[in-house]
Amino acid sequence: MAVEQTQVLPAPVLEGALTAFTKKLQPLIGQEIDTSKYAPQVAAQTALQTGASQAAAGLGSLVGPDAYKPFMSPYQQEVMDTTLAEFDRQQAIQQTGLRDAAIQRGAFGGARSGIMESQFLNQGAMNRAQLQANLLNQGFQQAQAAAAQDLAARQGLGQYQQALGQADQGFAQAQLDAQTLAAREAQFEPFTRLGLVGQQLAQIQPGAFPTTTVGYQSSAAPASPMASFLGGAAGAGGVLGKLGIFG
Repeated sequence: MAVEQTQVLPAPVLEGALTAFTKKLQPLIGQEIDTSKYAPQVAAQTALQTGASQAAAGLGSLVGPDAYKPFMSPYQQEVMDTTLAEFDRQQAIQQTGLRDAAIQRGAFGGARSGIMESQFLNQGAMNRAQLQANLLNQGFQQAQAAAAQDLAARQGLGQYQQALGQADQGFAQAQLDAQTLAAREAQFEPFTRLGLVGQQLAQIQPGAFPTTTVGYQSSAAPASPMASFLGGAAGAGGVLGKLGIFG
């Protein structure tokens, strides 16, 4: 039995594009994407950042009860010795004057004179101790203030180093991110390109290009040998019958 089919073919220009698109698409179907090519990376700390961290670790010596000691003035003891020596000299002068006054009054060596001199020496000792304590406290306060200023200065310098280091690290991170993005785009380029082409082909409306209609009729299937034989036999029998061979 004959079968008649009709097929509508796209325009040659569109058919060529679809054929080329399909040929390019088929190899990508089973292709794996190497994600290691664009794996995210983190920029390392800069020398400024590591230096600031190391410096911060050494700030422990600038806090605590002994933090002032490195900042004590090397001349403080000399100042104390000189000041106390001057105090002792003045004390001796005053003691001598006290004795001279007692001699003039004829009371030197008496009980009253002895009491006055003892009180003078006791008060002098207290004054000397107070003077020494004041000098020590003054030196301590100055050293403590210097230690606090040094700590603040180092902290400020560390923060400045960290800020500069973070800026450099941020720039390096931006470079790594750009490289990662470029590598990712390179891996996806064939898919992106074909995706864009596919979008354009999908948007072509039917009828945008002239089409060709082809109709054809399939030929009848050839007879089998048995059918040919039976057909031939039937024909031969009819002819022979007419000739009176078979009665």
